[in-house]
Amino acid sequence: MAKPTSRDRPLRADARRNNERLLAEARSAFGEHGAGASLDDIARRAGVGPGTLYRHFPTRQALLQAVTREWLAELRAESDRLLAEPPGQAMDDWMRVLVRYINTYRGLSSALIAAFSDEQSELRPSCEEIHQIAVSVIRRAQAAGTVRHDIAARDVLRLLSGIAYVNDQAGGAEADADRLLRLLTEGLRPRASAPAGGGRVLPHRRGATA
Repeated sequence: MAKPTSRDRPLRADARRNNERLLAEARSAFGEHGAGASLDDIARRAGVGPGTLYRHFPTRQALLQAVTREWLAELRAESDRLLAEPPGQAMDDWMRVLVRYINTYRGLSSALIAAFSDEQSELRPSCEEIHQIAVSVIRRAQAAGTVRHDIAARDVLRLLSGIAYVNDQAGGAEADADRLLRLLTEGLRPRASAPAGGGRVLPHRRGATA
């Protein structure tokens, strides 16, 4: 039987307090300075040494993963609520919600984009949770005929991550994000017939399901 790791064991009361203070200060620092905020400054604000921070969170990605757990729970709840709406509207609203959540902290979009491509990233669990939520929303929209069947959840997430990144780089200009989301929404709609002018509808890709 595998021996439990330090992360599996319950924290002592003092260690739990340090963990909670570090997370609270990390949320505040990331909100003020973005996902690249100084980890040493976070430790100082929490009243602990850098060594204590790194014992709890060995890397920046580990700290971001812990901090994003809270908004992932909110995203899941919001996604569940949207699933009660008509499928087409739910999909549109969900994409806006996801972009807003990814832009919670400046620079978080870049960190998530990198983690989507790195299975060893400590931020990877957040990416997998987002993917699971996306699959639920997209499959429902596909079943209702409001989203093309040759679109996979990963395709949509890459596009939404790109929109969130552009929005982040533009300083959070929501008008730009809304315009890009409208373009994406149009691209996701099923194509009823071949385009005018002799074009052809691309065939369904084998294995391209959500």
